Amino acid sequence: MDITPSQTLYINNLNEKIKKDVLKKTLYAVFSQFGRVIEIVACKGIKLRGQAWVVYQDVTAATNAMRRLQGFNFYDKPLKIAFSKNKSDVVARKNGEVVPVRQKRQREEQSKPMEDGSETPAAAVAPKPAQPKLVVNSVPNRILFAQNLPEECTDQVLSSLCQSYPGFQEVRMVPGKKGIAFIEFQDQMQAGIAMQQLNGFKLNANDTLHLTYAKQ
Repeated sequence: MDITPSQTLYINNLNEKIKKDVLKKTLYAVFSQFGRVIEIVACKGIKLRGQAWVVYQDVTAATNAMRRLQGFNFYDKPLKIAFSKNKSDVVARKNGEVVPVRQKRQREEQSKPMEDGSETPAAAVAPKPAQPKLVVNSVPNRILFAQNLPEECTDQVLSSLCQSYPGFQEVRMVPGKKGIAFIEFQDQMQAGIAMQQLNGFKLNANDTLHLTYAKQ
């Protein structure tokens, strides 16, 4: 029987070696590009490892995310996404429904509110130290330079953000240097369009994507 589309997506086949806090942050960065994410649930329990739930503000965003990210290579494993069979507790509460207490429910975890009032993993709102001065280059180039990236922002995350833009070719991280990457497009115009759209994209509650043209 087909499952009715809902705001909550069920994701499995996740890489079990990834730490829970990193997993939540990375899922947020990948899935939030398709709409407002109000909750992400991932679990430590043995029976629930490799699984997560992503809750959107609306069904349209959830449907689009599932369509676009189905089979996406996420930490070397393809994502398997379906609509959740059960309504998320956070959605039920927003609808004014009474949520019963479940003694053994480990899937439901407390989340801290974001600055805009939505909910996101607690680890995503930890304070960060001052960031170094950003490099800015206005000379057009088909390669973009990403800087001050958080630890969980991998080449796969950046690829998922850029793959919908025409001309995208690849993301190259810099071995031995944290927080920077190069994003290559086929030509300068395509790189410029992507930079205009993605520069300032909110990766999590504290980090934004900083893009500029790479130096020749």
